[in-house]
Amino acid sequence: MYQVSESTKKQFEKMMGIAAVREGLEFIKKDQEQTIADQKELVVIEAPTFHEETRAAFVAEKFKELGLMDVHIDRGGNVTGIRKGNKNGPKILIEGHLDTVFPFGTVTGVTEKEGYLYAPGIGDDTRALAMMFGILRVLHATGIQTEGELIFTATTREEGAGSLGGMKDFLEDHKDIDISLSIDNNDMSMLVFEATCGETWEVTFKGIGGHAYGAFGKMAQPIHAAARAVAKIAEFTVPEDPKTSFCVSNFHGGTEAGVHAIAPEAAIKINFRSNSKEELEKLKSKIFQAIEEGAKEESDKWQKDRITCEKKQLGEVPGGTQSPNLPLVEAAYLGLKSLDIEPVFGKGGCTNANVAISKKIPSICMGRAFAPDEKSKEVRNHSINERFPVEGAYKAVQQVFMVLLMAAGIPGEFDSVMR
Repeated sequence: MYQVSESTKKQFEKMMGIAAVREGLEFIKKDQEQTIADQKELVVIEAPTFHEETRAAFVAEKFKELGLMDVHIDRGGNVTGIRKGNKNGPKILIEGHLDTVFPFGTVTGVTEKEGYLYAPGIGDDTRALAMMFGILRVLHATGIQTEGELIFTATTREEGAGSLGGMKDFLEDHKDIDISLSIDNNDMSMLVFEATCGETWEVTFKGIGGHAYGAFGKMAQPIHAAARAVAKIAEFTVPEDPKTSFCVSNFHGGTEAGVHAIAPEAAIKINFRSNSKEELEKLKSKIFQAIEEGAKEESDKWQKDRITCEKKQLGEVPGGTQSPNLPLVEAAYLGLKSLDIEPVFGKGGCTNANVAISKKIPSICMGRAFAPDEKSKEVRNHSINERFPVEGAYKAVQQVFMVLLMAAGIPGEFDSVMR
């Protein structure tokens, strides 16, 4: 059974006894209509990974309207604004990512039916940006000042080939961050405080190429070599704990015009992940061995030429672990319990929190809405049928509000839970 330290309990109780905090929680509930309106407005400003500029400009203006200082777009395309704290408090990053996985032209509007908003990207991670707007409104409405300086940031390149690039750039340029809070999880009941490591590679198999009939038997075939490698990889088994995964996500070779040709090249893209760095390295070694074996077997069969392999790393996601009794995790646990939501401890995660955790910065990733039943959990992330549950969504904003205050501290009341 999970045990929270007495010091964290006492601080949480003290926070909840402050009138302005209770007023803030009620304000957030009443503010749900505005937060949902922000979400709808944001989602139609499309932001495919590497093309977040228009949405970034919108968020920058909104940050200014909501009173942040020094609002700017940095070298990585991230939008940042500051809410000052006392000079002795910690520097706290609170962030959500700008990008979605959908190409331009995918989002045509927002549909609302049966308690859900429907639109590609409506949750992941558009909702996080709207939540940050809501947090800024409640801080202004209640007049709560914090010990710690709050750095609100909308990050770029979180998804896919972006490989958490915006967060990597931000933390490289801001080495003084003390605590990092991310918003990017389907179900707010899930406490994400561990980081799954992973890599994505592209491998190109190269040969001579020629006529499918006339050159047959005179050369090895790159597509066949790639297929041999993929077949070997498909037979791998990996541990369930620590959870480890692999996926050949793309396989390309030949052209429509060359349906009667031996293609000179074939390329695969493969992603693999693990909650253990050791298991990841084992899997990586096996994958690369299978690739070399596939090329060799195809070459040896024909004994005419050699298939070569070119490997290119497309992305890397850092990993790491933290104690489940990190005071920040305890604070998030108590926040959920106060909202009558039973916390769930997740094993691993692939979010911007990974970057902070890998740098030993206390970090947690919080969710966008509560999923009270199996139906609600089917949010269909990264699908054109993505949806967001509206009922009770304000609770996710309340959770972030409470954790943020616990992390930042309130002058004259309590210091950061991490001190």
